[in-house]
Amino acid sequence: MEFKVSQIAGLLSAEVWGDADAVINTVCKIEEGVPGGLTFLANPKYTHYIYETKATAAIVNKSFTPEKPVPCTLIKVQDSYVAFAQLLDFYNKSKGRKKGISPHACIAESAKIGKDVYIGEFVSIGENVEIGDNAQLFPHVCIGDNAKVGSDTVLNSGVKIYAECVIGSHCILHAGAVIGADGFGFAPKEGDFIKVPQIGNVVIEDNVEIGANTCVDRSTMGSTIIHKNVKLDNLIQIAHNVEVGEGSAFAAQVGIAGSAKIGKHCIIGGQAAVAGHISVGDQVMVGAQSGVSHSLNGNQIVLGSPAIPLNDEKRLIIHRKKLPELYKRVDALEKKLSENE
Repeated sequence: MEFKVSQIAGLLSAEVWGDADAVINTVCKIEEGVPGGLTFLANPKYTHYIYETKATAAIVNKSFTPEKPVPCTLIKVQDSYVAFAQLLDFYNKSKGRKKGISPHACIAESAKIGKDVYIGEFVSIGENVEIGDNAQLFPHVCIGDNAKVGSDTVLNSGVKIYAECVIGSHCILHAGAVIGADGFGFAPKEGDFIKVPQIGNVVIEDNVEIGANTCVDRSTMGSTIIHKNVKLDNLIQIAHNVEVGEGSAFAAQVGIAGSAKIGKHCIIGGQAAVAGHISVGDQVMVGAQSGVSHSLNGNQIVLGSPAIPLNDEKRLIIHRKKLPELYKRVDALEKKLSENE
């Protein structure tokens, strides 16, 4: 597909600096620009590439003022990263969606299937399942009895939705995600374990995206809840009875233990963990590999294990680096004291 710069600028309500009639036929990284390519500049660390890129056009912030001539046309917007994302989304949608039901799918007679859906090969849909309009279920998706999937939701290959679970509209679940497996509930008895039946479900609200091989466990009772606009990366574990607030985002390999409550618009870095039965307030940022072992008030940044306020952890990092030197000094002082005695 080809577009003129002026057409792209129109879609983004942008201002053009340069050749508005230049033709774009691909997208590219700013450091790997090619003729006919469209790129973007968002991170200041990449600014030097704008003066040497071979891309035909670049989306930049309105605040960007070149320090010297640039070889490409500039498309100036309020937020270049957001604008580029919107453009890629437009391109994706222009490719169209799959429709139709494969004869190799297994669909219970009691299931209710919406309009214009896509149900691929070897999809299994259980009794009393409801599938919304325009949903897309790619091969080998499995949906248990009485589950619900909202309209315009995409379940990629191998997604498993256990019985009774509810998936909202406009969600994306990537390959291998498992929603509604049993929570890790066992009661110790005489040196053994008795399984605690997990009779609840998982409720995922609208506009949630869940990465590949991420697991969200069903609750012991009630619901494990992922509120709207949450974004979960790959390989994340959300345990039973957890509640994740609206607009929060977790990077890969985060683990949230049972019954933890995460507030709205929280960001949790990769490999961080949150202990069970605690609460994290709204707009908290947790650094990568941190361990949150106690409840946190909102509007703060924490780091470390146990996680503490960012500035406190930075001071500890500086002190830890000095420990070998301090050890040598203390050891030398102890030897002098011993000699004097």
